[in-house]
Amino acid sequence: MPSIFTKKDFINTKWFIAEKGILLIVGIFIVPKIFSTLGTSNIGDLKFVESILGMISPIFFLGLGAISIREIIYKPKKTYTILATTFYLQLVSWAIIFSGLLLYLFLSNETTLYWLYITIAISYLFRVGNVFEYYLQAVKWVKVIFYVKVISLIFVVSIQYYGVINNFDAIFFAKVIAFDFLIQGIMYLLFFYKMGLINTRMFNYSPVMAKYLLKSSLPLIISNLLISFYITIDELFLRYYHDSDAIGIFASVQFLVIVLTWNIGFSIINALYPSLADSFLLEDKKEYYKKMIYIFKLLSSLGVAIGLFYTFFGDFILSKFFSESYSVASIPLKVFSWAPLFIFTGMIFEKHLLNSKQLDKNVYRFLLGIIVNIILCYFLIPTWSVTGASISVLISHFVVNIGYILVDKESRNQLKIIVSPRI
Repeated sequence: MPSIFTKKDFINTKWFIAEKGILLIVGIFIVPKIFSTLGTSNIGDLKFVESILGMISPIFFLGLGAISIREIIYKPKKTYTILATTFYLQLVSWAIIFSGLLLYLFLSNETTLYWLYITIAISYLFRVGNVFEYYLQAVKWVKVIFYVKVISLIFVVSIQYYGVINNFDAIFFAKVIAFDFLIQGIMYLLFFYKMGLINTRMFNYSPVMAKYLLKSSLPLIISNLLISFYITIDELFLRYYHDSDAIGIFASVQFLVIVLTWNIGFSIINALYPSLADSFLLEDKKEYYKKMIYIFKLLSSLGVAIGLFYTFFGDFILSKFFSESYSVASIPLKVFSWAPLFIFTGMIFEKHLLNSKQLDKNVYRFLLGIIVNIILCYFLIPTWSVTGASISVLISHFVVNIGYILVDKESRNQLKIIVSPRI
């Protein structure tokens, strides 16, 4: 790590990467067994429900994660007010959305996926405990997050393994998802209690702060809704033109690329974001752009490495760890594996938009992505199924994360600064 980042930044990054590294090692041995146990159809149903609820997840979270972290960094004296207000806003939001979901399920007479919807929706209630994580990220106590994630992972993997050897159904594994977030929330609460960080100020809801946070997060809510719809379009088309099996196969591709490798880059950005935010507050932005350049180079290299890895070893991984029914994921995996190369640039760009309070641009670029993805899905998925979905995702990610920046003059000029070696 170059001198532009502090030792604490470096340690934070190591903890983030270590957590994802453990997840990678465990995931490659356990999750494929779950995929094989449930089969492509049941996995397809589970992932479809996760995707549908994922589309409205920005309303659950109200875009307050990134905003809360930023505001704690910018206004440390108001930390408790920010956390308390964020918690109450997300809790009320969950209650409203969950009530709406129950009404929808009642009126639609949904029976096949009823308990999957209920179980995954309840998991979002437990995710409200993420407010503790926002604080830990802002103050760079990432080591605590690492220990919580790893301990939770040990419990979850043990339960998942039990489910695999007993051939349990999709409902069981959906409950495990909810349990994962519940146990994380409990451990965060215990840590805060032990550190003496829990006091009456943690319960002080502020209407003024709520108004400010919601106003600040509105562009993020809208853009996240667009993102959620944007990344779910392919599965909607796959279910309409094909079946749950196609969604299950596509889910295996997403797992290998997103969960196992993509998240490493995401973790690096999140670990270094507090340092970026601190540098952005300086009058002289040279240090800020130096940090952006370093992260851009690092993640570009990672994106290329991911693409090359699955291009050459994708077939081996599918044959070694998955059942025969997932062999058709070979070509889609090789195509989709190059998406992180574009996604990482977009992630860095989004952090810059967050710092400079220009999140409205996220709305425009993902609106563009939705239009492109729908057009591509319409022409590609009916004939080429999962391969068509992967091609559509790859092209639309290029348009959203590279194309928009090149077309928008201000963004193009900012990108020149970020990728330029001369500061």
